[in-house]
Amino acid sequence: MRIAVENLTIAYHRHPVIHHLSCEFKIGTTTAIIGPNGAGKSTLLKAILGLVGSEGGAVIVDGLAQSDIAYLPQVTDIDASLPLTVEDVVLLGCWYKIGLFGKTSKLDDAKIDECLLQVGLAGFRKRYINELSRGQLQRVLVARIIMQESKVIILDEPFNAMDSQTTDDLLQLIKNWQQAGKTVIAVLHDLQQVARVFEYTLLIAKELIAYDKTNVVLKRSNLEKAYASSFIWFNEYELCEVERL
Repeated sequence: MRIAVENLTIAYHRHPVIHHLSCEFKIGTTTAIIGPNGAGKSTLLKAILGLVGSEGGAVIVDGLAQSDIAYLPQVTDIDASLPLTVEDVVLLGCWYKIGLFGKTSKLDDAKIDECLLQVGLAGFRKRYINELSRGQLQRVLVARIIMQESKVIILDEPFNAMDSQTTDDLLQLIKNWQQAGKTVIAVLHDLQQVARVFEYTLLIAKELIAYDKTNVVLKRSNLEKAYASSFIWFNEYELCEVERL
């Protein structure tokens, strides 16, 4: 398996969001993506998932089927008004296995309760998602990821709207995923969480600042460089000129 970007550039209205970024994610490890607001962190995840196009460079995802990658978007990207139950959302995790109109097995049925128990939502199976708090909805989405049993898990700010206990539980779940040989890539803001759980860290500010073991990246000099670079991008850089293929 391989997940990498090579000389990747993404621009919105010719304003660079990611600029000539190259890195290769470590398979079977946890990697945090950090950086200032507007650094391109969420955009990078969406590029890996094929949800946004690029102006140049390449996104490389080799040896992985679509079902091998589970994605947790920011909770604000979810339409909570949809008439879906908690059970419906968790079952989306095995959509690749059963298909759109397939029937679930008794094993799948039992797995739903197991997934909800892991995220602290036992008994919520028949609730509608529009009855949930943001934190509860986020936990339902994590249960869907557990249900999917994917090799690669991509998380975009997974701890938004979560209380401290649920955050601790999910951090432990991430550790468990790594111990099981899964690859976890997550956008985070809390550097203490990054230091506690993530083996590698990618620090970006539209461009690459540092990518290495977390204890190497989380140095004052790197963080100061990222925020200084972000200030330059917002205040001094001209529109992005790229050569289209």
